[in-house]
Amino acid sequence: ELYFEVQAYVGTTKHMGGLKATEELVALCPIGGDAHVLDVGCGVGATACYLAKRYGCRVVGVDLLESMIARSNERARREGMEDRVEFKVADAQALPFADALFDVVIGESVITFVEDKRKAVSECVRVTKPGGYVGLNEETWMKTPVPAELVEFVSHTWGGAKPETSDGWVALLEGAGLRDVVVRTHRFSALKEASQIGRYSFGDLARMLYRTASLYIRSPAFRRYMKGRGALPKNIWEYLGYGLYVGRKAREWNSGTLT
Repeated sequence: ELYFEVQAYVGTTKHMGGLKATEELVALCPIGGDAHVLDVGCGVGATACYLAKRYGCRVVGVDLLESMIARSNERARREGMEDRVEFKVADAQALPFADALFDVVIGESVITFVEDKRKAVSECVRVTKPGGYVGLNEETWMKTPVPAELVEFVSHTWGGAKPETSDGWVALLEGAGLRDVVVRTHRFSALKEASQIGRYSFGDLARMLYRTASLYIRSPAFRRYMKGRGALPKNIWEYLGYGLYVGRKAREWNSGTLT
């Protein structure tokens, strides 16, 4: 998918709510210095390295694209986090980890793009320790019915994204066996989106700008891609926002059944 390959080349990934949303998700999970964390759909490793540096925890990041993992490893080396973070190519629908391995599993704007959302959430729960947390930040339809043209625009423009309603996301978490699900929905905020920058250094931003400019100059395919994205529909933020969804795995767990 060109949408994600471009992000990997440029060296950036993003999610709605920016760094502010990441900090809120961390507080809800919660994540401490002794935590073993899995970041599903880690992109270029910005959140994984941020968590390791800020909280001192150990983080494993997985992403479907080798190019994303390559950028993540570059970031870990630049930030001196190689002893605390590890990155692997993996599919969220078939995580290559043993059961009950992580204290916290997070995903930021990931399950929205997955074909089998139910399977992906179940996998997140499977690899979480009993008593641990699964926390997601996902694009959310804030009201329904959503006009068909908006559904098509979001999917076409953002790499096949298929948001759910808040009730839909909660049903996925509860259906996977999580309990005490906490929900925080938010509408689009330019100020919060600007906090994306807080995850990156000045050097990161300079590299992103250079790579974007060079790609635009030398790649007709990229120019066609950018032209095809078009302007945002005026009413998009009336319908589209994001939500933080955090649930806890039961302390006693037997074959996915609460006891």
